[in-house]
Amino acid sequence: MPDLINEPDPSRLIYGLRDTGYNVRTAAADIIDNSIAAQASHIEIQIVLRTDGRKLVYFADDGEGMDEKGVHRAMRYGAPERENPESLGKFGLGLKTASSSVCLKFTIISRKTKEQPLAKLTWDLEHVARERRWEMLKDDVTTDEREMFEDHCGDHGTLVIWEKCDRILSKDYEAGSTKEQAAIKRLGDTLNKHLSLVYHRFLDTDDERERNIRIFINGEAVTPWNPFYPARSEQVLAEKKQKLVVEMPDGSEQVAGIRAWILPHRNDMTKTEEQLYARISNRAQGFYVYREGRLIQDGSWMDVFGAPEPHTSLLRIEFDFGHELDDAFRIDVKKSRILFHPDLEDGLKELLQPIYREAGRRYRRQNRDKHNTQQIDHSSANKNIADTANTDKPQVTSVDSASQSAIVSNNLGAKIKLKLPVQSNVSPETVHIDEVDSITSGELWQPAMRSAGDVGHVPAVLLNKHHDFYQKIYKRAAANGFAVEGMDLLLWAFAVAEQNNTNAEMEPIFEDIRSEISNNLRKLLRNVPDPEPGELDLTDED
Repeated sequence: MPDLINEPDPSRLIYGLRDTGYNVRTAAADIIDNSIAAQASHIEIQIVLRTDGRKLVYFADDGEGMDEKGVHRAMRYGAPERENPESLGKFGLGLKTASSSVCLKFTIISRKTKEQPLAKLTWDLEHVARERRWEMLKDDVTTDEREMFEDHCGDHGTLVIWEKCDRILSKDYEAGSTKEQAAIKRLGDTLNKHLSLVYHRFLDTDDERERNIRIFINGEAVTPWNPFYPARSEQVLAEKKQKLVVEMPDGSEQVAGIRAWILPHRNDMTKTEEQLYARISNRAQGFYVYREGRLIQDGSWMDVFGAPEPHTSLLRIEFDFGHELDDAFRIDVKKSRILFHPDLEDGLKELLQPIYREAGRRYRRQNRDKHNTQQIDHSSANKNIADTANTDKPQVTSVDSASQSAIVSNNLGAKIKLKLPVQSNVSPETVHIDEVDSITSGELWQPAMRSAGDVGHVPAVLLNKHHDFYQKIYKRAAANGFAVEGMDLLLWAFAVAEQNNTNAEMEPIFEDIRSEISNNLRKLLRNVPDPEPGELDLTDED
């Protein structure tokens, strides 16, 4: 009977665990999770580059600290479960896998009281590979380490040290060179930005949902960045819909929280405000998922909706859950990703679909308001129509501006009364065709009677500048005069043919036809994006 104890190969496993998907940012956050779990209020990170190219990272906190047995437990792969289930730590692997993903050697130094001696243990991956056994190192605390602990931890706390940091930079540089120093500086800035988001509830002294902590990187305080920008954004999910009941695998139920924020459009913010507080981008839209107040996932629609696209870049969903829902959401080791059950995906899609559409409408409306200040030139079509006297059209007998009606003679007879817009004293250059804001029915075009004075009204067409066809097709064609003129003439011909072949009984039928065509065009263009500003350059390059 062979031995049933089948221990993993130390070298193979300890090196294999380096590749569990961490990067420097997520690895550092995992260390900070341990500090927060230990009730630390002050956390310092120092990234050090020696002149010989050696790179070290120190994490110091003033938390509860550990004695020698506690340090030994903490350094075990698969450490015992913490007594507090709300702890940000979960699998007992974070400290080890996070650290080894960046460096080949990592050390814990800790104590619970000033009177206790400093306890120290080290994992050195090269030592494990060489000795081929799971053996830690128990070296004496050096003078530098003791001073670092005293200065940054105080009477109690924990100091984590990363050495032999072979994966801290994505590129190799000449050891200690100016370029390597600049890369380390960029790393500190990137880490600062990441932590300002992940722990913004803890860092924000005005946020009472979590206890406050302070984090410093190379002496610079990490300031909170709230991705929802509540000072300017609108929370659009009704209060009664902000609690989600989630069924657990065992049949019990737990509650998750959800809120939906639509941020202000770039046009409504200064550039500095947008860069500092909103950071609008396709990448930043979607779900922001929090476990016990700590952000674990940001900027993804997680299969609830499709890929990010510009029209929904203003929408961010705040999703909260506690440790009780870990099993339901299948949280990963790095605490950087969760998975929604398909049933929950369907429920979230139904809940958020109206808000998703509203965010898109607001984005397009803001863009269109800005772009609509730039008029499309319809003068060519207006001149063509004015110069072509032999077109088939109704003869206008009289108009009544008060009742918005006209008496015409057309193919159906004389003295036919038509209900339609009547406009006087319009620009002589836009008598026959004009773009307007006043069409609220959703139609792309409407027949009208217009005149440059008080009399002499002629058949005309009004174009709805808010219709998708106008925004997405006309706007793109604006630089091509023939394309705009062609569409103008086509719609004018439709409008005038309607006026020439209608009466009181036929008017509702033509109106329904216009409405159906306009609605179908809107559906056909649903997946066509609004033009970008560069596509709307109407300047003549010749």
